[in-house]
Amino acid sequence: SRCPRAAARPPSAPPPPVRLQIQKLCDRVASSTLLDDRRDAVRALKSLSKKYRLEVGIQAMEHLIHVLQTDRSDSEIIGYALDTLYNVISNDLEEEEQEENLPKQADDLGSQFTEIFIKQQENVTLLLTLVEEFDFHVRWPGVKLLTSLLKQQGPQVQQIILVSPMGVSRLMDLLADSREVIRNDGVLLLQQLTKSNAAIQKIVAFENAFERLLDIITEEGNSDGGIVVEDCLLLLQNLLKNNNSNQNFFKEGSYIQRMKPWFEVGDDNCGWSAQKVTNLHLMLQLVRVLVSPTNPPGATSSCQKAMFHCGLLQQLCTILMATGVPADILTETINTVSEVIRGCQINQDYFASVNAPSNPPRPAIVVLLMSMVNERQPFVLRCAVLYCFQCFLYKNQKGQGEIVSTLLPSTIDATGNSVSAGQLLCGGLFSTDSLSNWCAAVALAHALQENATLKEQLLRVQLATSIGNPPVSLLQQCTNILSQGSKVQTRVGLLMLLCTWLSNCSIAVTHFLHNPANIPFLTGQIAENLGEEEQLVQGLCALLLGISIYYNDNSLENYRKEKLKQLIEKRIGRENFIEKLGFISKHELYSRAAQKPQPSFSSPDHMMFDHEFTKLVKELEGVISKAIYKSSEEDKKEEEVKKTLEQHDNIVTHYKKVIREQDQELEELKQQVNTLKSQNEQLQATVTQQVSQIQQHKDQYNLLKVQLGKDNQHHNSHGETFQMNGIQLEEVSKLKEELEEWKNKHELLQGQLREKDSVIEKLKSSQLEMGTTEQSSQTSKSGASELNNELQKELETLRSQIQLQSTEISKLQSENQKLQLMNAAADPVLGDSGATAAKNPEVEGRLLQEVKELKNEVKALSEEKASLKQHLDSSNSTVAILQDQKSKLQQEVAESKKEQDDLLVLLADQDQKISALKNKLKELGEPVEDEDDIESGDQADEDEDGEEEEQD
Repeated sequence: SRCPRAAARPPSAPPPPVRLQIQKLCDRVASSTLLDDRRDAVRALKSLSKKYRLEVGIQAMEHLIHVLQTDRSDSEIIGYALDTLYNVISNDLEEEEQEENLPKQADDLGSQFTEIFIKQQENVTLLLTLVEEFDFHVRWPGVKLLTSLLKQQGPQVQQIILVSPMGVSRLMDLLADSREVIRNDGVLLLQQLTKSNAAIQKIVAFENAFERLLDIITEEGNSDGGIVVEDCLLLLQNLLKNNNSNQNFFKEGSYIQRMKPWFEVGDDNCGWSAQKVTNLHLMLQLVRVLVSPTNPPGATSSCQKAMFHCGLLQQLCTILMATGVPADILTETINTVSEVIRGCQINQDYFASVNAPSNPPRPAIVVLLMSMVNERQPFVLRCAVLYCFQCFLYKNQKGQGEIVSTLLPSTIDATGNSVSAGQLLCGGLFSTDSLSNWCAAVALAHALQENATLKEQLLRVQLATSIGNPPVSLLQQCTNILSQGSKVQTRVGLLMLLCTWLSNCSIAVTHFLHNPANIPFLTGQIAENLGEEEQLVQGLCALLLGISIYYNDNSLENYRKEKLKQLIEKRIGRENFIEKLGFISKHELYSRAAQKPQPSFSSPDHMMFDHEFTKLVKELEGVISKAIYKSSEEDKKEEEVKKTLEQHDNIVTHYKKVIREQDQELEELKQQVNTLKSQNEQLQATVTQQVSQIQQHKDQYNLLKVQLGKDNQHHNSHGETFQMNGIQLEEVSKLKEELEEWKNKHELLQGQLREKDSVIEKLKSSQLEMGTTEQSSQTSKSGASELNNELQKELETLRSQIQLQSTEISKLQSENQKLQLMNAAADPVLGDSGATAAKNPEVEGRLLQEVKELKNEVKALSEEKASLKQHLDSSNSTVAILQDQKSKLQQEVAESKKEQDDLLVLLADQDQKISALKNKLKELGEPVEDEDDIESGDQADEDEDGEEEEQD
């Protein structure tokens, strides 16, 4: 194996006796047959390896590797060998050995010895096997040695471990070791293993690393934990940063919800330890890794929504508004909140509703803007607030409208009790601090980004400059300050605001050109030969003038496109104008700003360009250059073609709108048809079910009717008189009851008659006795005669009643005898004589009961049949109505299809005309954008908006 060159030896080379001693120890390790002897020799080499690592490494490495291969049974000698190799390879020297001339050489030594060790891949595989041993004296030095190898030759060792069977999985077991020393060093090992290797990062993530690391962080006390928490967070960053697969796995595993307890802070936030600040800083960075603007938009959006729904965003806003939080943590929290809400409507809406705990409460946005325009605040904090404001307005037309509305005259608070965001931006725009000017200008430009409506509304803003003078527009005030020769940073900020404001807004361009001082100022700035610092301002002035030409609608006669281009040709020169325009994209600060959305500057002087503005420059630089060189005839032709295209586009747009509306109506009608179909099917199923039930009832009714007919035929087979379904039996029972009743009445009357007769006899006897007495008074005679008359009348009445009752009883008896004879003749089962039939009341009663039950069932079935028939009639009428509606809808669908076909024919004609015009444009040398590209872009925007609405 290749050894380091002799020139790599340190200046203080070991004396010959030491080299000789190392050689003898190596010979003992190689040749001794006793394990104890070899163990003592390896222990001696370990003691020399720290001070004389070069000599020990050169002479003993091969022997130590041999010991690892052959003496696996003795953990002590294996531990000594691993420690010796670690001392030789590692660059973590003791403090007393770190001389001024050694560190660079030590790095070189470690790298060379590592290269020697890993040249044989079996050595790394052997080391992985040893790390699996549970013995502390083998596992711990094995972990440290493997970590050192990864530090020295990371990519090579990573590749060897990756191809080793279960190599990464074996190392993951270190996180489950109950001994904290090994577990913590295992985290450090995985940190080195996962650096810049996406394949290993995925394997580690799918080996349940997230669960284990989050458990360790929780056990250690979250942000209050020690350096172990820091190491776990660094490992999590390695696994998630720029790894979309792991980020998605982290989100799908609901691990974002477990991050919320990290950011729980108390009321008293004073006296945080340095470790707590470090831990919280890394935790915030981990959140930013998941929602970084460089991630795929879909992954970022899903993580943002998950953070809102689990309450993580709310927790971050609590830290944002808390008191006593260290400045660097507050700055990083602002940056984190910025990226959590960037481009996510639901998060932006929540952030707009957050209020600071002040009296009276103020919106968090207002409090942050107050810090941004305050020159006493730290520079990094002001940059963070600007980034937060930009992210709040990114793809947020609702938020943009709310900010601009605070500047409009109708919404300004006349009392002056509260400060609005618009007032703060205007105050910053016109303050004496150039950094506040720049920040306010960029913030206001973001409020207008890609929003033509707000650009027009902002033209209404009027400012009171001084007492007694009339108010001036915001646009006029910006140009006034620009012409006053303020600092470069202020002018750059104002020019970026004006370029954003005027781009794609012809009305704003007209307002700008309406001021006769603006164009002479711009041409004067561009034409002068100024120093290097002013070149940036010249380039921005050229861009603003180019925008005034490109988006000019020729409504002002003195500032038509052709006249402005002639002015450039006379006073500046076209080549000179294009050269000055190119100063912007060639500037170093422009390139830095174009890299990422977050404004990160080393000093306030470097704060010149905004990320979104660099996109605008890239978009307009080419078209402005072409517009300057176009002749008036070409402009006219282009205008005509544009107008024609616009007309055709309007027609096409109109027809597209009509087709969309008809499609929507068609879809609605289809849905109605489907609904009616389903209702019809349900009703038909109900009707079918009811018909089957009716049929069942009919069958039951017919069966009962047949059974009843058989019974009637059985009981009434001996004469036509008895064919009445058991009615005679019922009459017999009634007559019997009446007979018994009349008998009882008769006996009662007979008893009353006997009592009256006895009373009459007594009275007669008493009258005879008293008739012989002469001393009876006249009153007693008259009373007796009256009583006698009454009794005679009553007696006559009773006799007549008895006579009537006797005749009725005789009639009933005769009828009873006749019925008994008929009954006996009708029922041969009961016997030959009528007397036998009369003596069997049980059979008679049973027959009567059955007949009654059959009649009740027949009546109930008849009623149920009538109700089912009525329900069937109503169902049939409903089905007829639905079928009628269905036919009408089908007719409407056919008519809609016919109209759509006519519209498609019209569209085809318009497309032919458009293609012919485009061919003419191409012949004239004009770039023409294909409609497919435009429509694909529009469709992408619509899809993106649709996804946002669905996730909301």
